[in-house]
Amino acid sequence: MGLGLRFVAQIIDAIVVIFLFWMIGANIAGMAGGTTDSGFELEGGPALIVILLSTIAAILYFALLEAFWNGQTLGKKLVRIKVTSEDGTPCSFNQALVRNVLRLVDAFAFYLVGAILVLASAKKQRLGDRVAHTIVVKVPKGMRKPAPAKEKKSSVKFSMGRSDYVD
Repeated sequence: MGLGLRFVAQIIDAIVVIFLFWMIGANIAGMAGGTTDSGFELEGGPALIVILLSTIAAILYFALLEAFWNGQTLGKKLVRIKVTSEDGTPCSFNQALVRNVLRLVDAFAFYLVGAILVLASAKKQRLGDRVAHTIVVKVPKGMRKPAPAKEKKSSVKFSMGRSDYVD
């Protein structure tokens, strides 16, 4: 999977990550007295805590969704791409965690490192994908999870109290 759809998915996911940062920052600022009329301003220890917690939250956002939501974050789902193992099996949590911890390297210089690695790779893998043995693929149209089977209505009915039971 090339750069185009991955870039669009990353923009969408960046909005989610910015929201997480804002939520964490606003809460820490509320505790540390760093709120302002326009939001918050922190320095020193509280600022480092916000950076650390926001980084962890972002890594977990990507890793948990890729591992447990069909290889997709919100951005990937909207542009119809997903992460799988190189052999086509679903991405495991460990793979998702590794690829997203290494996102910190891939994201250097506004994802320049990741973009160069994707362009230089036959499998279109960034560093995180290479180490985790994952790839990003398009979700074929029409490939959806099967609809759950309709539940059979029970022929046995039981009621206590009022006798105006309506089926």
